[in-house]
Amino acid sequence: MNEDLNNTTQEAVSKVEKEPSKFNKARGNRNVRLIVITVLIVIVGILFVVWEKARLALVGILLLLLAAFGLEFTQNDFDIGKLWDTKSFEQSKVSRDSAGNILFDKYGEITTDSAKGKGADDYNCDDFETNPEAQTFYLKVGGLGNDLNRLDGDKDGEACESLPQNSR
Repeated sequence: MNEDLNNTTQEAVSKVEKEPSKFNKARGNRNVRLIVITVLIVIVGILFVVWEKARLALVGILLLLLAAFGLEFTQNDFDIGKLWDTKSFEQSKVSRDSAGNILFDKYGEITTDSAKGKGADDYNCDDFETNPEAQTFYLKVGGLGNDLNRLDGDKDGEACESLPQNSR
């Protein structure tokens, strides 16, 4: 009976650990992001009317928010590094999945092909064969600041420490 209770408890803990927080669910929701940008646009508009000395700065902020709204609304993004290298908006354009998330392959590179990649928060240590492969991905998608599936469980900066250092 104690074994059954321990197994049930471990399964419950596993489910809780895999459930994203309410904040991460909201952050991943395209409609929430659009609402937040819209609210910020309204706030900047009100400040523009009220705060005469800061109007020039507020116009700049408003233009940035409008650009962010446009990118979010069209579910597009641009890889700034690729844009700098190629000088082409078309070549640096990154599409998003239906939920509005950018997809990554297992090397941490941005991809638009859902067969080759998935959201950064969908990767677990099981998706990698070696520790260096997991570490490369971990660092490219934001490291500890974007470690939604806890590739670095002990938060020491090294992902999937249980994986071998070399491929088999």
